[in-house]
Amino acid sequence: MHSLIELWESVRDFIATGGDVLYIVALVLFIMWVLIIERFWFINREYPVLRDKIIADWNARADTTSWYAHKIRDAWVSEASTKLRERIGVIKTLVAICPMVGLLGTVTGMIAVFEIMAVQGTGNPRLMAAGISMATIPTMAGMVACLSGVFVTSKLEGKVKSAVHELADSMPHH
Repeated sequence: MHSLIELWESVRDFIATGGDVLYIVALVLFIMWVLIIERFWFINREYPVLRDKIIADWNARADTTSWYAHKIRDAWVSEASTKLRERIGVIKTLVAICPMVGLLGTVTGMIAVFEIMAVQGTGNPRLMAAGISMATIPTMAGMVACLSGVFVTSKLEGKVKSAVHELADSMPHH
């Protein structure tokens, strides 16, 4: 319990040093990871049931060789592919937004530095350090959030592509 309190105090100090923009970075990161976890849940838990149903329906068909049967197969594979790819575009957008929000923190931090310079002059570097921290920490946080999303999204897209090919290969058409 004591370490949890220390962790919370560290996070609070980090956000205080980095400025309010870190709340936006955290919100974007939270939404992105909720969607990523949901997609992995779908692929690993719900999609296998859908895949098995599609394969069973295909194998139950008397006609699997005609042009019409081929189009039905293509439609079922396409429908499964669409369900697998749901929200991946939103996740990619959130990944792209993370560094932009971090750069917003850079701008607000530099504005704080210029305000301090205007009021106090350039003679006191300690006063400017807070603004510089407020400029660099959100940029770093935005980039870390982006990188975590880039790697996981790449893995997610690979799983989707593999699942679609596996489904198509499981439905022979002669």
